[in-house]
Amino acid sequence: MGITMVLSLLSGVALFLYGMALMGDSLKKVAGNKLELILYKLTNSPIKGLLLGTVVTAIIQSSSATTVMVVGFVNSGMMKVAQAIGIIMGANIGTSITGWILCLSYIDGSSGIAQLLSTATISAIVAIIGIIFRTFVKKKPYSDIGDIMLGFAILMFGMQTMSGAVSPLKENPHFVSLLTMFKNPFMGILVGIAFTAVLQSASASVGILQALSITGSITFAAALPITMGIGVGAACPVLLSSIGTNKNGKRTALIYLLNDLFGMIFWSIVFYSVNAAVHFTFMDMVMSPVNIALLNSVFRIATILILAPFISKIEKLVFFLIKDTDEDNEEQADFDLLEERFLDYPPLAISQSQMAVNGMAKNARKNLMRAFELLTDFSDSKFNKIQEKENMIDKYEDKLGTYLMQLSMHDMTPEQAKQTSKFLHTISDFERLGDHAVNISRVAQELHEKSRTFSESATYELNVLEKALVEIVDLTVNSFVDEDLETAAKVEPLRELIGILCNDLKLRHIKRLRNGQCDLNTGFAFNDLLTNYERIAAHCSNVAVAILELDSSNFDIHEYTKSVRKLKDETYLTAFEEYEKKYDINGYQPEAEADKKVSAKAKDSEKDKDNEKSSGKKKDKDKKKDKKK
Repeated sequence: MGITMVLSLLSGVALFLYGMALMGDSLKKVAGNKLELILYKLTNSPIKGLLLGTVVTAIIQSSSATTVMVVGFVNSGMMKVAQAIGIIMGANIGTSITGWILCLSYIDGSSGIAQLLSTATISAIVAIIGIIFRTFVKKKPYSDIGDIMLGFAILMFGMQTMSGAVSPLKENPHFVSLLTMFKNPFMGILVGIAFTAVLQSASASVGILQALSITGSITFAAALPITMGIGVGAACPVLLSSIGTNKNGKRTALIYLLNDLFGMIFWSIVFYSVNAAVHFTFMDMVMSPVNIALLNSVFRIATILILAPFISKIEKLVFFLIKDTDEDNEEQADFDLLEERFLDYPPLAISQSQMAVNGMAKNARKNLMRAFELLTDFSDSKFNKIQEKENMIDKYEDKLGTYLMQLSMHDMTPEQAKQTSKFLHTISDFERLGDHAVNISRVAQELHEKSRTFSESATYELNVLEKALVEIVDLTVNSFVDEDLETAAKVEPLRELIGILCNDLKLRHIKRLRNGQCDLNTGFAFNDLLTNYERIAAHCSNVAVAILELDSSNFDIHEYTKSVRKLKDETYLTAFEEYEKKYDINGYQPEAEADKKVSAKAKDSEKDKDNEKSSGKKKDKDKKKDKKK
């Protein structure tokens, strides 16, 4: 009997969660990208954000989903932390709507209007219409509307299954005594947190609490702490979604937790302090599903009403808890340089842009160095750091590109226009360097996760090539920041050598594959690295050519690139020869192979001696024969 009841309850929970997920996902499909657009375009005031968060969450039936979406917007830079706070507060209110929808599942009756409005009738009608839309109407968005209806019907059936499973428990004295334990506020809060953290849905937890309430054993004293704990437990999936995001993404997820945590602490202190003095008579009131929905809504609305005036304080708190490093402050300072009021003064705007591009170049270089280190010393924290900084580099390109395009529309001298053009050319190359850092980090991750390593000779060759790449990146960034033409001229011969080395390494690796020294899987990773290394050198060359082009009279960058690469003067050839000696990949001589070569030579010399002896003996025999003759 007990096993059947537990299985029935769990099957009801499964149907409920699936129905809610199907309904929410289908609603998002019907809305397309409109929900996302609304979220980050119409949040210029906290009140608007609060209302939007409430409406969107009521539609998609999940405060966690809304907040996860917002974390993504903040992480990508489309939305500020201050804008996110209002939406998250609204999401806390919007998620309570589910409880009211679930109250429909408790409408029952045997005749007349009550029978028409019963759960069985409503679920049946909605399910029939839904399956017709889903099966026979393939055109969007009608098939998605069919999924919404089916999701709703499954959700309602799940609630009925849960209610039916727990209904016999109202006669069970052990169950009643267990629920009375939750009257202890501390225990009730812990149960609410733990239960919701496991289910990862506040709506599901409220639904199960409503199902339990039909036993008549849930009192207000037990329901209140569980409801307060449910809000804190719902922060679990949001916090998980912030893993791997930048600091603003983590701050946004923390806001969701702090809202419910503050609400729980504040109302616990206020309510139980007043109750200790007044002794509320409704503490032993038996809760119904409607009462549970009302309690949940009132608690969440009251919490937001208390916190709404302190949005700016909450923002300061999360920035205090998750502090910016000096590096983060430098990046923000770079963005602050691009003031629109400077656009009317091109010399000043160009100077500000130069400093911002310098910051972008340095960040791209740092990310590449992190990626090279990851190949020999992998860690998830270093890997996540590279992804985070790549988002920052993308933001550099976006902000600088927009600013420079606006600047190019103003009246400028030919020299100023040329400088602006140089920046527009180079920011795309610096952004691509950041992309290649991410590509290298993913190769490093794959090698680490699959416990793969290169052969000793391949590792040696890659180390030589990486040293050449470090130098070419340093030459490029330093020549750009210092506007040093002499240093910029050293980039192209090194790029040519890196291209030659990459081709040589590919041929050598094919030989190793044929000889069985390396396997096919590491061969793919090896080739991926070489492709990225070759492209890094090419982008460095593009930047160097742009620097040299600015000093020439030729404005056509493509023609100028061809001329630089064709006219290999004495300086170019000398630099190339120096690089060729410096980055020689033929220096690999492992002790084992050296010993083999020595022993092979010794054997050869012994054979030669034996041959000489045998040939000498033959000569002596021939001489003796001649004498006898």
